[in-house]
Amino acid sequence: MAQVLEFKLPDLGEGLTEAEIVRWLVEVGDVVAIDQPVVEVETAKAMVEVPCPYGGVVTARFGEEGTELPVGAPLLTVAVGAPEGASGSAASPSSSSSPSPSPSPSSSSSGKGSGSGAESSGGSGNVLVGYGTGAPAARRRRIRPDRLDRAVAEVPVVEVLVAEAPVSDGPVPVVSPLVRRLARQHDIDLRRLAGSGPDGLILRADVDRAIRTAEETAAATARAARAPMQAQVPAAAPNGVAAAAGAERIPLRGVRGAVADKLSRSRTEIPDATCWVDADATELMAVRAAMNAATGPSAGPKVSVLALLARICTAALARFPELNATVDTEAREIVRLPGVHLGFAAQTERGLVVPVVRDAHTRNAESIGAEIARLTELARTGKLSPAQLTGGTFTLNNYGVFGVDGSTPIINHPEAAMLGVGRIMPKPWVHQGELAVRQVVQLSLTFDHRVCDGGTAGGFLRYVADCVEQPTVLLRTL
Repeated sequence: MAQVLEFKLPDLGEGLTEAEIVRWLVEVGDVVAIDQPVVEVETAKAMVEVPCPYGGVVTARFGEEGTELPVGAPLLTVAVGAPEGASGSAASPSSSSSPSPSPSPSSSSSGKGSGSGAESSGGSGNVLVGYGTGAPAARRRRIRPDRLDRAVAEVPVVEVLVAEAPVSDGPVPVVSPLVRRLARQHDIDLRRLAGSGPDGLILRADVDRAIRTAEETAAATARAARAPMQAQVPAAAPNGVAAAAGAERIPLRGVRGAVADKLSRSRTEIPDATCWVDADATELMAVRAAMNAATGPSAGPKVSVLALLARICTAALARFPELNATVDTEAREIVRLPGVHLGFAAQTERGLVVPVVRDAHTRNAESIGAEIARLTELARTGKLSPAQLTGGTFTLNNYGVFGVDGSTPIINHPEAAMLGVGRIMPKPWVHQGELAVRQVVQLSLTFDHRVCDGGTAGGFLRYVADCVEQPTVLLRTL
């Protein structure tokens, strides 16, 4: 006996409550193995593939690509096991844990639906078998109820629809519980709808069409009510912004929505301040070139400028632990953190993400560089896990890669500071009392003024600049 199991969107961790369907990896009718990825979803943290814990035949999918689902919402149903014997039973996609009994021949001929909402075909006693909720008529066929088990065994199908002729006082010709729920949520009277499915079956498309009609009617009524005012006042969007003709509206969701929420919260909650300094990076660039030019067994992989700056930051945070902290607003306490989990801003096609190098204070420049390279590649391919995007204690933002000299970073809430690095470029500079062309970089530090005052922030930034200008300063602390 086939059993239909419902697979719901699992808890993806890190406090995530919803996810957007990006791409289905299986179709209705496909055979899936246990733990096979079935859908790719995007959360506020990352893009992840979701594996199904059941093996069997996919009988229904819930949600189109681009649909946002809450955790716990149905993703798909899977028929597990094969029908056997002439038990007169078939599984229904609406069942989440056990098969629903199919109607007997006598109940079919009397026009009464089964407990699963299936309905008879105009008293003919035939059963309509489909490949999933809303399956096209071309993929369905009619069989006699006494041959139902045999037919189900022949096809990867478990949806059983017993169509009943529409009667005004009888049951509404609707099979899918999702269709009923959708109609109930939008106050749609199913008895007023003419179903476009076989034998007048009401499909989701019929309910969606009724919802759009109701919304258009309501909008037209509202426009008519506002007409006298609109003659005097320019049209405006709900937020008060003038509605320009052809304006494009982009939903703030997924990674973009998460970034918007975090930045807004940072600006709202954190009283930040920014200080900056220009530093002569000529010696740092020379040291990097010498490191990367080394040959022999002891020569490691190439070290990036970002890796060197990250190592300088961990040394600076060891001297100024006030900036490796967060503020517990409810307890009204500053929480200084024991380790440095260094975040770095990475721009991807999906938006800005901040991967985190764990325990950066225990790593050297080579190790930090290798981890930055690994996380950057995962970010570009959209394969970062939520755990790799959370838990940072301090962020390094290299906006110099965009060709800009300086900026005022927004703190990555709930951290206490962020160091911004501009592009390194040749500039006239007074060096050893003479004007010379040197490699100059602007460093900017935005900090939470609740955790420290300007003296501490200035001391941190000055130490970073000193290490950039004279790398030997850093060597003394290693």
